[in-house]
Amino acid sequence: MGYADPVTTMPFRPVVLRSGVVIEDPLSVVLGLITAYRLDTGGPPAPGSFGEPDLRLANRDGARISAAEIAAILERRPAIERALRAIAADASLTGAAGSVPWRPLGQLFGAFGGIRGVGMSKMTKALYRKRPALIPILDSIVQRYLEDDDPGPQAPFGERALALARGYRRDLDTNGTAVGAVRQELARRGYGLTEVRILDLLILSAEAAA
Repeated sequence: MGYADPVTTMPFRPVVLRSGVVIEDPLSVVLGLITAYRLDTGGPPAPGSFGEPDLRLANRDGARISAAEIAAILERRPAIERALRAIAADASLTGAAGSVPWRPLGQLFGAFGGIRGVGMSKMTKALYRKRPALIPILDSIVQRYLEDDDPGPQAPFGERALALARGYRRDLDTNGTAVGAVRQELARRGYGLTEVRILDLLILSAEAAA
């Protein structure tokens, strides 16, 4: 069903972002973005492997990873795949505190450290489809949103990205009921978005509105 689906469902709680930003109708916002940008809401690609097709797919999502950067990333492929295999395909930031695989996630992020031209935005755009319920897209807008959790560029690359992911989880915890209800309704309509991706879209929408 499209954005104009008239079926009435349970009322949705507002999502409260940082700085007091309140999104009163998160479902409508996300549906509008899916329609406007024709977002790919399909399932993840092969979860245990990582290669050039994943980087090309990330470029379709706006990563802008150059040929030289692709070659440099692929040199890290053994470390990347080793970390991916240590993370369950259904691992989620919304799981119980002890279930989030922070250590292997930090190792996964760390495998991208020191690659010239590849920051957290390109890295997470390349990885989020592999673990869509776990890895947020840490582009410049989301990094700015999470600035209170950012240890700064002096921190090791993997540790810095992990600190932002921890901050992202706290926002998911704050809005767990609201975002979870949106995910369920989207699934009913045939859209396979995770809570992680839903919150990302809501942060982007708030930035655009500002």
